[in-house]
Amino acid sequence: MKRAVWWCSLFSIALWLFSCKTQLHHQVDKGQYYQIDTSIVADSSIINYYAPYKAKLEAAMNRIIGYAEGPITRNRNAPESLMGNFFADALLWKGKQLDQEVQASFATKDGIRADLHAGDITVGNIFEVMPFENAVCILTLSGGDMLRLADYMVKTGGQPVGGIELVIENGKAKEFLVEGKPIDPDAHYKLATYDYLANGGDYVTFFDKPIAREDYTQLLRETLMQYVSGITKQGKHVQAQLDGRIQIIK
Repeated sequence: MKRAVWWCSLFSIALWLFSCKTQLHHQVDKGQYYQIDTSIVADSSIINYYAPYKAKLEAAMNRIIGYAEGPITRNRNAPESLMGNFFADALLWKGKQLDQEVQASFATKDGIRADLHAGDITVGNIFEVMPFENAVCILTLSGGDMLRLADYMVKTGGQPVGGIELVIENGKAKEFLVEGKPIDPDAHYKLATYDYLANGGDYVTFFDKPIAREDYTQLLRETLMQYVSGITKQGKHVQAQLDGRIQIIK
């Protein structure tokens, strides 16, 4: 037993000396590099394994859900865009379905990642527009926080909104309407947006103290698909237009 204790003590001292005295030097591992080109033969067993899943995914992504009469495009440098209006209108449509008291919708330009070309709209096209797992969120805001939202749009040169009209002149909000009426600082407003923004994404700070917040499992991507499909079921084509909801007077 004493010998075992002695060996343990000696081992501990050795470790201590090693940690204090020994300097470790980084050694570059000269690994073997392999050229990846057409000379590599595909593994048929792997291809056969994933091929059915690939075919199923492509069929789902290529499913046509609507038709766009013209291109629905973004324009980050303009106060409003065709895609921004389309996106915000779809969000407002879903918001009113979830809560009839919803009056407006709000998104950001940077959250919309693709345009829609004229012609068939597929599921894959909607995934390109909204590739993120963002979900619909309805906030109850004070009139004061709605005015903070207006200030954000003034500073950023407009953002995608629905149910809102904003006139910016000389770097200030000259007119700000919700459902055609001026903001009442003492009133409450229900606004449809999504969780990323409600949590402060894209430098959104005016959602920090909502009167109420309701989070839904409804994804934005699903909302856009349902919006397009609903228009199609009515025998209509998807359209978007600039309607002056955000104006900048210089």
